[in-house]
Amino acid sequence: MTIAAQWVRASWTKRSRGGPAAAVRNALPAGFALPELPERGAHVVRMREEAGFAPVETVEGVGALNVSLRQAGGLLRVLPRVGALHGLPPRKRRPPAVKLAPGEWVRWRLNYRFSSSAGMQDWSYWLDTFNVGYGDLPADVFLGEPTCLVDEQGPVR
Repeated sequence: MTIAAQWVRASWTKRSRGGPAAAVRNALPAGFALPELPERGAHVVRMREEAGFAPVETVEGVGALNVSLRQAGGLLRVLPRVGALHGLPPRKRRPPAVKLAPGEWVRWRLNYRFSSSAGMQDWSYWLDTFNVGYGDLPADVFLGEPTCLVDEQGPVR
């Protein structure tokens, strides 16, 4: 069965935390139309503050997503991996994996905040959105509403 995978990362600093810059950041899309993907390929979109949040799109291997994807019993189990605790804002316990039937898709959102270990650089922030679909889906599938939305964003103060 086909797996459609997309990773959208927005990154910014305190400069985009309030006012007009935050409005621009908050209006960034959470999904994009899929390009032609090779088998086991993933669509990766990065939007960085220093580049005016212009989307930069690449195609990488699905392993680049850092998402656990397992097919069993006609379903696809999806669970983003979260690395070491650095960068994580306070969160409640992680939600369980999502199981998708053919034709379904999930949008999973996680955010992070970082500072330099010596405190010499300003805070920086990431918002990762993982869009994962199971089965034959149209290229514009991630422009619509997901079958399942998991919002794991914590406060970034």
